Amino acid sequence: MSYANDRTGPAVLTAETLPGDAPQRGLLPPLLLQYWSKALRWRWIILAIIAGCLLASLVITLLTPKRYTGEVQVEISREQKQITKVEGLESQEAGRDIEFYATQYALLRTRPLAARVVKDLRLINSPDFFVSQGRGARYDELKDDQNTATLNREAVDLLLRNVAIDPVRTSRLVNVRFTSRSPQLSAAIANQWVKAFIAANIDRQFASTAEARQILEQRIGVLRTRLEQSERQVVTYATSQGIVTLDQVRDETGRSLVGRTLTASDLEALNTALNRATEARILAQSRTGSNANLASELSTNQALALLRQQRAEAAGEYARLLVQFEPDYPQAREAQRRVQSIDAAITREVARVSGGRSEEYREAMRREEELRGRVAQLKQRLDAQQRASIQYAIYQREADTNRQLYDALLQRYKEIGVAGTVAASNIAVVEPAEVPLRPSAPSLLINLTVALLAGVALAAMTVFALDQIDEGIHDPSELKTKLGIPLLGHTPLVRGSIQAELNNTKSAFYEAYFSVRSNLSFATAQGFPRSLMVTSTRPAEGKSSSSLALSLVVGRTDRRVLLIDADMRSPSIHSLVDLPNEVGLSNVLAGQEDWRNVVQPTAFKNVSVISTGPMPPNAAELLSGGQLDRLMAESIAEYDHVILDSPPILGLADAPLLARAVDGCLLVVESKGVAVRAIRSSIERLHMAHGQIFGAVLTKLQYRDGGYGRGYGYGYNYGDERSSRDDA
Repeated sequence: MSYANDRTGPAVLTAETLPGDAPQRGLLPPLLLQYWSKALRWRWIILAIIAGCLLASLVITLLTPKRYTGEVQVEISREQKQITKVEGLESQEAGRDIEFYATQYALLRTRPLAARVVKDLRLINSPDFFVSQGRGARYDELKDDQNTATLNREAVDLLLRNVAIDPVRTSRLVNVRFTSRSPQLSAAIANQWVKAFIAANIDRQFASTAEARQILEQRIGVLRTRLEQSERQVVTYATSQGIVTLDQVRDETGRSLVGRTLTASDLEALNTALNRATEARILAQSRTGSNANLASELSTNQALALLRQQRAEAAGEYARLLVQFEPDYPQAREAQRRVQSIDAAITREVARVSGGRSEEYREAMRREEELRGRVAQLKQRLDAQQRASIQYAIYQREADTNRQLYDALLQRYKEIGVAGTVAASNIAVVEPAEVPLRPSAPSLLINLTVALLAGVALAAMTVFALDQIDEGIHDPSELKTKLGIPLLGHTPLVRGSIQAELNNTKSAFYEAYFSVRSNLSFATAQGFPRSLMVTSTRPAEGKSSSSLALSLVVGRTDRRVLLIDADMRSPSIHSLVDLPNEVGLSNVLAGQEDWRNVVQPTAFKNVSVISTGPMPPNAAELLSGGQLDRLMAESIAEYDHVILDSPPILGLADAPLLARAVDGCLLVVESKGVAVRAIRSSIERLHMAHGQIFGAVLTKLQYRDGGYGRGYGYGYNYGDERSSRDDA
């Protein structure tokens, strides 16, 4: 605990020093409890608003015509069924799924679709349809005027107003609902709506196919002309350059490659012949220039072998004859001539073989030179053609590209022509609508629930507005938060006799003021203030009862208390204690009587009273004299405590004058009785008069109405017989 003291006066009780019931700094009720307190405070208004909303909802539900809803469930696939293997009429990557399905949902609510349903079902000729939408009179009016366009527009608006598209989350399913007063019409329109949507989808496909065919026809005509020009250009250029291709080579993409030309083919053949001639010349040269090769050839020559065999036989015969005869012997000479003849034949054969190899070499040389010249000529021609083939290849590629484009577009044109005769849709009916047996609206349970929520919300806003408008103090914790002064206690509302409540030491009223006395015992360093003024903002807040109650509880602690009724304009203390009011404070302040002569004992222990006495013409003048200070000084010397019952603060000058003569003030605040602005003005007046405010007492508090008995301890009635009975 701490005491806030100043140099000129006693200690002032602050919010930090309050024990027991006094709320300490930051010790406020929970937020939920504050809301509950406000709800209890305005409970009858809250209940009235909620009951009114529920009653209005019930009446509206009973008076609203019944409406029936037909529902069709369809599946919308992202991919279209491929019947003709035609792809690309619509982009397979037209967007993300969410964009695709959002587009489909939007298409399900278009006016053209509604107009199609109106046309298919002939709704403009159906009075039942307009009656089911509550527009029967409008239909009769338009029908009589034969205003078909307006009637059709009205029907479309009614359809769009009552159709609902409800996608099933995380699926491809969509529920299409239509609501009207006729169950048969609701089911029929829902089914027809889906049929019209499927038909419209197919129509869009047909329209896109026809448009594609038209575009392809134009493109095919352009490409045909371009292809003819490019092919004619290829032929003309090949003729002018003498390019003759023997075969046409195409790559994997179908493009034509430059094949072998006639010149290249001739060059290839001449190259082959030249290679062979070169080989023959080399072989002949090797035969001519090598003796080893010549000896080998001679050894393998059959004619020479035969001649040599004949010479060997002739030489053998000649040698045999020489053995028997002389060389001049005729037979010997004949044998010798034969040998010589064979030798001559051998010599001729060797010469012949050697001369043939030279001729063969010369022939091979001539052949090789001839072929080499022809190859050189063809190479020159081929070089020229290769240079020309670059441009030829460019022309050929252009022609091939045009042909590929032409063939592709022609094939696509044929496929689209087939696809245009086949209807394929990516929408399928999963569950058609059946005639509903029960109405879908109005739902009593839903309407009552909505009304209850609306009533609660409206009541909450009303309570909030009333709470902002109402500036009274309802909650003890508001004293500190709104006024900035400590709460010394709160007292209950007493509907019976105050004396009876004070005589019952177990009553809540008595316990409340006993708690106030306990808190005031910490107001000064000496304990309970020696002099105390009890005042209020306006009359009838309970200041006189508080003055008497404090005097009683202090007197029961064996302290002598003098209670002075200083409210000379509206005295009430004498009536509370059943005493006469013939002489009193006014006589003392006027100097007519000694204060001791006007003191009256009471039935309460240690409590004496000075009543107001006769009402003076100007009480403020009496209080501003020096008699008040002398009275206070002398009475404090003879009594332990002096308590002044002061007049109200606002509108009167009495309370500020009395505040300067006492140690401090106790401000009495009536619960829900005085505006916060008025209380703040009262506090400001006391501060301007340099009066000390120990704290405030909140009076006439209805604990059970505000829930304070639960929020603030026992509510001062612990042990009370009545409380026990109530609790039981």
